[in-house]
Amino acid sequence: MSSTQQLLLGEGAGGGAAPAYIEDVFSCFLYAGTNASQTITNNIDLSGKGGLVWQKQRTSAIGHRLFDTVQTLGNELASNSASAVTNAGNLTAFSSTGFTVASSISDVGETYATWTFRKQPKFFDIVTYTGTGSARTVAHNLGSVPGCMMVKQTNGNNLWTVYHRGVDATNPQNYGLWFQTNARDLDTYWNNTAPTSTVFTVGPKDGTNASGQTYIAYLFAHDAGGFGLTGLDNVISCGSFTSSGNYPQITLGYEPQWVLIKRTDSATDGDWMLADFMRPGFNANAALGNEATYILKPNTSGAETTGVIYAGPNATGFSGYFGAGSRSFIYIAIRRGPMKVPTTGTSVFEIVARSGNNTNTTVGTSLTADATIIKCRSTVSGSPFPLWADRLRGNLYIRMDNSIAPEATSTNLLQTNPWDVQAGVKVGTGGSSSNATNASGQTYINYLFKRAPKFMDVVCYTGVNSGGQTLTVTHNLAVTPELVAIRNRAGSDFFVYTAPTGTSNTLYINLDNAATAYTLVSSPTASTFTVNGVANVDTNTYLAFLFATLAGVSKVGSYTGTGALQTINCGFTSGARFVMIKRTSSTGEWYFWDSTRGITSGNDPYLLMNQAGTEVTGTNYVDTDATGFKVTAAAPAEINGSGGTFIFLAIA
Repeated sequence: MSSTQQLLLGEGAGGGAAPAYIEDVFSCFLYAGTNASQTITNNIDLSGKGGLVWQKQRTSAIGHRLFDTVQTLGNELASNSASAVTNAGNLTAFSSTGFTVASSISDVGETYATWTFRKQPKFFDIVTYTGTGSARTVAHNLGSVPGCMMVKQTNGNNLWTVYHRGVDATNPQNYGLWFQTNARDLDTYWNNTAPTSTVFTVGPKDGTNASGQTYIAYLFAHDAGGFGLTGLDNVISCGSFTSSGNYPQITLGYEPQWVLIKRTDSATDGDWMLADFMRPGFNANAALGNEATYILKPNTSGAETTGVIYAGPNATGFSGYFGAGSRSFIYIAIRRGPMKVPTTGTSVFEIVARSGNNTNTTVGTSLTADATIIKCRSTVSGSPFPLWADRLRGNLYIRMDNSIAPEATSTNLLQTNPWDVQAGVKVGTGGSSSNATNASGQTYINYLFKRAPKFMDVVCYTGVNSGGQTLTVTHNLAVTPELVAIRNRAGSDFFVYTAPTGTSNTLYINLDNAATAYTLVSSPTASTFTVNGVANVDTNTYLAFLFATLAGVSKVGSYTGTGALQTINCGFTSGARFVMIKRTSSTGEWYFWDSTRGITSGNDPYLLMNQAGTEVTGTNYVDTDATGFKVTAAAPAEINGSGGTFIFLAIA
């Protein structure tokens, strides 16, 4: 049977197994304490497949807790302690969709992070064994050579012993590391024998193989493939890098969501540092040295801290500042998801209409959101232009006004760490002078987007044009983008490329201009696009939003105006929930509608993406249709002028 036939039958390229995706085997999940037990639904099958839940209270000096499905339910180890396994009943259940924590690790006023690793070939495995006091091999089911192994004696006090392939360029099997201390040790923990894809070897050392003692080993793969539709994609890497006080680029071939980093050339400055995309500061802003990364240290019980490293992801890996002078590091990195292509608009796009309350508020409940657009609908003082923000830049936002102001921060608009929540985004108090998000007595519309293959992506990059050259930018949309909106983060117009207008024309979201003859983006592909001129000024940093047509989910398209009622078929089955239209053949505003405010015959409230104006009601410009939407005969020339050309973005 060919690999193509296997995939059509739901089998992976490896033969027999369905395709594996990172979102099936790994989860970063945040929760707030309630003084009651909580069921964490992260859609990881722990009861059926087995795995590890690693939990840490972020706000207080409480130790790390590691629970796994191989030991007795509730058994826990602490990465920051040499103590034997204990069982205080802190974790009470594993399920096919997550796990349940007891009230004892759900204190009101405290916040928690969890990282779940499901057992899966070429990703993660758990092994238990009994020591013999002499060299022996231990079988495993990782299906590849381990990149890192963490071993702990369970029935007595003993330090965690760690193997990592990056600790030495030639003989990493001759060294041991620990969670509780900063040094590395040249000794026979692994019997000076490299692990293989079926076994690892332990020598006559108490940390890994004392006679009659029981041990557990957590094994992590390295660049082993095994994931994605073809089974060739990597999702976990165990590597090393050197920093010389600069900003090294660590290339993984994917964008990470979780990294564990340790310095290996110093006995006094080698804390383990754990960062992830759900907690603040692991973002593109931190990678530039402009925002500290929030880290937890597995070798200590300390609360979350900042100011240690400045690191963040990009489309192909991560980079940042890791201290002055020459330093050597090892890391484990895990790929960002989802890898699966979404099949419904509701899984990647949420609409929230609400009233402002002048109080710090979390907006949205259904998505772990990656980006948001917020627009005031009612009359207020100040400048309620649409606000654009995204997880990749942390607490920075861009106002869609004509002043082309640089990105900024404001706790009146977005809270200090707006993405530090499992679902939605945290908006600020509003206030009298900066009221684009939550002013009391005003109404708002909020759009929340989740990055997903073939639907939407967000990219940050730095320009290099000092002599007319172009720059090729990597993205993770996994399909050729059909709409790319680019903004210079230091201030500029919001430039737009669309497939219907072609690479030789440019639009501007903040302006009403017709398509202008200018090549901004060229050669877009499923993994890159090339930028030129104002989208590539040397050393300037840029933000890009990418959208594509995805069957049943989104549509980037165009139509010709008729002045009469016409149906715009987007290939949907239940109609469009969001529609944005721009005339390209002459001037015209960027109109947008959504089904939450109402797309109904006789009253289609609209707003403008490029204006501070309030919502306009009582119009009949756009109507519903199961396949997409309709533009009506009542629509003005900017929406349906006869002979005019128009582009649109619709989301189901």
